[in-house]
Amino acid sequence: MGSIFDSSETSTHVPQTSSVIIVETSDAMGDQKRHKILMVSDFFYPNFGGVENHIYYLSQCLLKLGHKVVVLTHAYGNRSGVRYMTGGLKVYYIPWKPFLMQNTLPTFYGTLPIMRTILIREKITLVHGHQAFSTLCHEALMHARTMGYKVVFTDHSLYGFADVGSIHMNKVLQFTLADVSQAICVSHTSKENTVLRSGLPPEKVFVIPNAVDTAMFRPAPEKLSQDEIVIVVISRLVYRKGADLLVEVIPDVCRLFPNTHHLTRLMVRFIVGGDGPKRVRLEEMRERNSLQDRVEMLGAVPHARVQSVLISGHIFLNSSLTEAFCIAILEAASCGLLTVSTRVGGVPEVLPDDMIVLAEPDPSDMVRAITKAISILPKIDPQVMHLRMKKLYSWHDVAKRTEIVYDRALGCPNQNLLDRLSRYLPCGSWAGKLFCFVMIIDFLFCRFLQLWQPAEDIEEAPDFSLPNSQCPEFKEGGSLRSRQVSS
Repeated sequence: MGSIFDSSETSTHVPQTSSVIIVETSDAMGDQKRHKILMVSDFFYPNFGGVENHIYYLSQCLLKLGHKVVVLTHAYGNRSGVRYMTGGLKVYYIPWKPFLMQNTLPTFYGTLPIMRTILIREKITLVHGHQAFSTLCHEALMHARTMGYKVVFTDHSLYGFADVGSIHMNKVLQFTLADVSQAICVSHTSKENTVLRSGLPPEKVFVIPNAVDTAMFRPAPEKLSQDEIVIVVISRLVYRKGADLLVEVIPDVCRLFPNTHHLTRLMVRFIVGGDGPKRVRLEEMRERNSLQDRVEMLGAVPHARVQSVLISGHIFLNSSLTEAFCIAILEAASCGLLTVSTRVGGVPEVLPDDMIVLAEPDPSDMVRAITKAISILPKIDPQVMHLRMKKLYSWHDVAKRTEIVYDRALGCPNQNLLDRLSRYLPCGSWAGKLFCFVMIIDFLFCRFLQLWQPAEDIEEAPDFSLPNSQCPEFKEGGSLRSRQVSS
């Protein structure tokens, strides 16, 4: 029978988990100088988004620093099995299909056999899960701790405390992080949010921001004329991203700057890229206010085309209602655009005050911020802004700071099952007991698999790497800034 774990590793077919059972992990923590990291998330290429980009660029820079990195995600369409990406990055697309918002169906124990095989086969020393909304991430961290691995979790989003969905998600996060070795957040606001939601000790949570590929996001060679001001919006058109705010803001701005050729008046038009359920509202707004010539709707924009859209504008508008850290703002600033954004979440931490104009998530205040941004546009030099972004944000710097967290995680003491169960009991009068029951079953299932197929019967995969991994800053010849991890 063919298998995802055949030594050739060229098959795109993956059998059911019952045929890929696995084994033992007693000596998981070996050499601490060269980490062997398994990145796990439901969100990875070919899907595009902030989490996907973060995992990819971080992995590339860790490869360049001499570490081994393997990515684990679910299958996307017919993309299943083992694939290699740029720089020799190995990706396991396991045969689970997404059922809701690119998330796999929670199975608790169904993923344990295949994850055990990958962990042992790849000689992994540390598991790094990404995104609180990822089912695969939570299950991987649970199984890895059962097998004795150290684990690190990165939270990329902010969640509330009052609605039903957030309450359930926060309880799941509390379960996962009760036994996590270290955690990373992308902003200080995100750290506060994660600590409050999960009850994790603040000293175990580190702040490492995202970064931007400045080689990809460059400004236009020539500074754009300011006879007509172009405001660019690139976002998923959903409620959380403030699409309803755009419906009210765009007509007000267009009325404030009418489409006239009067010499003393500026003309303003909008380019809106992105798709989602709120796109219909934007198109209705455009029709209702007769703004077809001033509001261009691009639909979904492939990531490779984002830079070409950005450099056609002067101002980038972000209307999000919640953000832990907005990578789109970094991409826009790297292309030389002045940013107007809602003052929410970690957004105020992203850029210096002279590169962004902040507003409350209120239509009138956003119109005021856009007017202010237009007035200071003559002072903005896109090339200077791009050079500043190269110094402020570096994926290589993110990788070096993440190394420090990995070292801290591997330095944590090993714990037996009873010690680990004591961490789950304080999670709630009934939830704590339920979490302990889940972990005991996971422990017993893992021991059963060890008896069924001992670790020494698992064929180890040979390490494979290319000499020139595509860490963005290395492509530009950039240097590393020795900045420490914030805790």
